[in-house]
Amino acid sequence: MLLPPDTPQGMADTLGYLQHHLQELMERQYVSENNINSTLAALTAQLQQLTQLVANPPLPLPAVPNTPPPSMPSPPVSPSPTPPTRQTCPKLSCPPDFNGEHHNGCAFLNSCTLYICLAPEQFYDEQERILWALTFFKGGRAAKWSKNVFHQEADTGVFPIQTWGEFEQQFRLHFFPANVEVDAINALEGTSYHQGNWMVNDYLDSFQALVSDVGYMDP
Repeated sequence: MLLPPDTPQGMADTLGYLQHHLQELMERQYVSENNINSTLAALTAQLQQLTQLVANPPLPLPAVPNTPPPSMPSPPVSPSPTPPTRQTCPKLSCPPDFNGEHHNGCAFLNSCTLYICLAPEQFYDEQERILWALTFFKGGRAAKWSKNVFHQEADTGVFPIQTWGEFEQQFRLHFFPANVEVDAINALEGTSYHQGNWMVNDYLDSFQALVSDVGYMDP
């Protein structure tokens, strides 16, 4: 755009600036229009493709049979080792019959305890152990004491001895010598204790038993 020759210089500069800025705006508008047209063209093409897919859907793929994979041969199984044969326990001797004599009380109780330790699986609970031990109370004071225990159960409906430890305590109270240590000291320190007609082994066994009762061998 040409200006008249008499246009002032300041106005001419301003008009030149405006013309330049207007030209930039027109160029930007042209670029924007081109971008919009390209976007519209792409959207139109995608819309046409979707319309065709809706009108003509693709055929379903044929179903693939669900065939199980071929079974792999099992590896050879090595024979399992034969379990070791369980050794049978030696046949145990039952305690001897007990008549309540004090000098046999310790030996009888030790025999019962040993049997229970070697064959605990033969007893369901502690009360079975007690009842088993009472089956050997066959005469004398032992039979009377056992009879009294069962009379207490019949009167109260409860067995009076509940644990093996309680049975041992009651047994020691009724069937162990009352003064073992005193009797042993009197025998060892008295003048009547000598070998006499005893065999040497029998005399030594008796002597060691007395020493053990006194406690001389305790550390």
